[in-house]
Amino acid sequence: MTEKIKALQLIHFGVCAGTVIIYLIVGDFSIQKLSIPPIDSSSAVYVAIPVLAFVLSSVLFKTQLKQIDPKLKLEDKLPVYQTASIMRWAILEGAAFLILFLKPDFVLFGILIIIYLLFLRPTEERITNDLSDY
Repeated sequence: MTEKIKALQLIHFGVCAGTVIIYLIVGDFSIQKLSIPPIDSSSAVYVAIPVLAFVLSSVLFKTQLKQIDPKLKLEDKLPVYQTASIMRWAILEGAAFLILFLKPDFVLFGILIIIYLLFLRPTEERITNDLSDY
Protein backbone atom coordinates (compact mmCIF):
# COMPACT_ATOMS: atom_id res chain seq x y z
CA MET A 1 0.00 0.00 0.00
CA THR A 2 2.84 2.40 0.73
CA GLU A 3 4.03 2.01 -2.87
CA LYS A 4 0.65 3.14 -4.16
CA ILE A 5 0.64 6.08 -1.77
CA LYS A 6 4.14 7.06 -2.88
CA ALA A 7 2.99 6.98 -6.50
CA LEU A 8 0.08 9.25 -5.62
CA GLN A 9 2.43 11.56 -3.72
CA LEU A 10 4.70 11.72 -6.76
CA ILE A 11 1.78 12.70 -8.99
CA HIS A 12 0.77 15.35 -6.46
CA PHE A 13 4.34 16.67 -6.34
CA GLY A 14 4.41 16.90 -10.14
CA VAL A 15 1.15 18.84 -10.27
CA CYS A 16 2.24 21.22 -7.52
CA ALA A 17 5.78 21.69 -8.83
CA GLY A 18 4.58 22.33 -12.37
CA THR A 19 2.07 24.90 -11.21
CA VAL A 20 4.59 26.68 -8.98
CA ILE A 21 7.22 26.73 -11.73
CA ILE A 22 4.78 28.22 -14.26
CA TYR A 23 3.74 30.83 -11.70
CA LEU A 24 7.37 31.74 -11.07
CA ILE A 25 8.16 31.98 -14.79
CA VAL A 26 5.02 33.72 -16.04
CA GLY A 27 3.88 35.57 -12.94
CA ASP A 28 5.04 39.12 -12.47
CA PHE A 29 5.31 39.33 -8.70
CA SER A 30 5.53 42.67 -6.99
CA ILE A 31 3.94 44.23 -3.95
CA GLN A 32 1.29 45.83 -6.16
CA LYS A 33 0.45 42.50 -7.80
CA LEU A 34 0.14 40.70 -4.48
CA SER A 35 -2.60 43.00 -3.29
CA ILE A 36 -6.24 42.62 -4.19
CA PRO A 37 -7.16 45.07 -6.94
CA PRO A 38 -10.51 46.87 -6.92
CA ILE A 39 -13.32 44.50 -7.77
CA ASP A 40 -15.99 45.73 -10.15
CA SER A 41 -18.70 43.95 -12.11
CA SER A 42 -16.36 43.02 -14.96
CA SER A 43 -13.81 41.38 -12.66
CA ALA A 44 -16.25 39.63 -10.32
CA VAL A 45 -16.06 36.46 -12.38
CA TYR A 46 -12.32 36.22 -11.68
CA VAL A 47 -13.00 36.37 -7.98
CA ALA A 48 -15.52 33.55 -8.37
CA ILE A 49 -13.01 31.25 -10.12
CA PRO A 50 -11.20 30.13 -6.94
CA VAL A 51 -14.45 29.69 -5.04
CA LEU A 52 -16.01 27.66 -7.84
CA ALA A 53 -12.86 25.58 -8.21
CA PHE A 54 -12.82 24.80 -4.49
CA VAL A 55 -16.50 23.83 -4.43
CA LEU A 56 -16.44 21.88 -7.70
CA SER A 57 -13.28 19.98 -6.81
CA SER A 58 -14.64 19.02 -3.39
CA VAL A 59 -18.02 17.95 -4.76
CA LEU A 60 -16.53 15.85 -7.55
CA PHE A 61 -14.02 14.30 -5.14
CA LYS A 62 -16.76 13.24 -2.73
CA THR A 63 -18.99 12.06 -5.56
CA GLN A 64 -16.23 9.79 -6.83
CA LEU A 65 -15.63 8.41 -3.34
CA LYS A 66 -19.33 7.65 -2.87
CA GLN A 67 -19.09 5.22 -5.79
CA ILE A 68 -16.73 2.99 -3.82
CA ASP A 69 -18.12 -0.29 -2.57
CA PRO A 70 -17.84 -0.10 1.25
CA LYS A 71 -17.17 -3.85 1.42
CA LEU A 72 -13.81 -3.47 -0.31
CA LYS A 73 -10.55 -3.42 1.59
CA LEU A 74 -8.66 -0.17 1.86
CA GLU A 75 -6.11 -1.24 -0.74
CA ASP A 76 -8.87 -2.00 -3.24
CA LYS A 77 -10.34 1.46 -2.76
CA LEU A 78 -7.08 3.22 -3.63
CA PRO A 79 -7.51 3.31 -7.45
CA VAL A 80 -10.80 5.18 -7.11
CA TYR A 81 -9.24 7.48 -4.53
CA GLN A 82 -6.33 8.16 -6.88
CA THR A 83 -8.70 9.04 -9.72
CA ALA A 84 -10.75 11.31 -7.47
CA SER A 85 -7.63 13.03 -6.17
CA ILE A 86 -6.23 13.66 -9.64
CA MET A 87 -9.57 15.15 -10.73
CA ARG A 88 -9.56 17.40 -7.68
CA TRP A 89 -6.00 18.58 -8.29
CA ALA A 90 -6.62 19.15 -12.00
CA ILE A 91 -9.57 21.43 -11.30
CA LEU A 92 -7.56 23.47 -8.81
CA GLU A 93 -4.55 23.63 -11.12
CA GLY A 94 -6.77 24.72 -14.01
CA ALA A 95 -8.31 27.47 -11.91
CA ALA A 96 -4.85 28.72 -10.90
CA PHE A 97 -3.80 28.83 -14.56
CA LEU A 98 -7.02 30.58 -15.60
CA ILE A 99 -6.36 33.34 -13.12
CA LEU A 100 -2.71 33.64 -14.12
CA PHE A 101 -3.36 33.87 -17.86
CA LEU A 102 -6.74 35.62 -18.01
CA LYS A 103 -6.42 38.15 -15.19
CA PRO A 104 -2.87 38.39 -13.78
CA ASP A 105 -3.98 41.22 -11.48
CA PHE A 106 -5.67 38.57 -9.33
CA VAL A 107 -2.52 36.44 -8.99
CA LEU A 108 -2.99 36.45 -5.21
CA PHE A 109 -6.06 34.23 -5.62
CA GLY A 110 -4.01 31.85 -7.75
CA ILE A 111 -1.36 31.69 -5.06
CA LEU A 112 -4.04 30.86 -2.50
CA ILE A 113 -5.24 28.02 -4.73
CA ILE A 114 -1.69 26.70 -4.96
CA ILE A 115 -1.31 26.84 -1.19
CA TYR A 116 -4.55 24.88 -0.80
CA LEU A 117 -3.30 22.42 -3.42
CA LEU A 118 -0.09 21.93 -1.44
CA PHE A 119 -2.11 21.17 1.70
CA LEU A 120 -3.95 18.38 -0.15
CA ARG A 121 -0.79 16.24 -0.15
CA PRO A 122 -1.85 12.61 0.17
CA THR A 123 -0.66 10.86 3.30
CA GLU A 124 -1.64 7.49 4.66
CA GLU A 125 -3.57 9.15 7.47
CA ARG A 126 -5.47 11.46 5.11
CA ILE A 127 -6.31 8.62 2.75
CA THR A 128 -7.53 6.44 5.61
CA ASN A 129 -9.66 9.28 6.97
CA ASP A 130 -11.14 10.09 3.56
CA LEU A 131 -11.92 6.47 2.81
CA SER A 132 -13.26 5.57 6.25
CA ASP A 133 -16.63 7.11 5.44
CA TYR A 134 -17.00 5.12 2.22
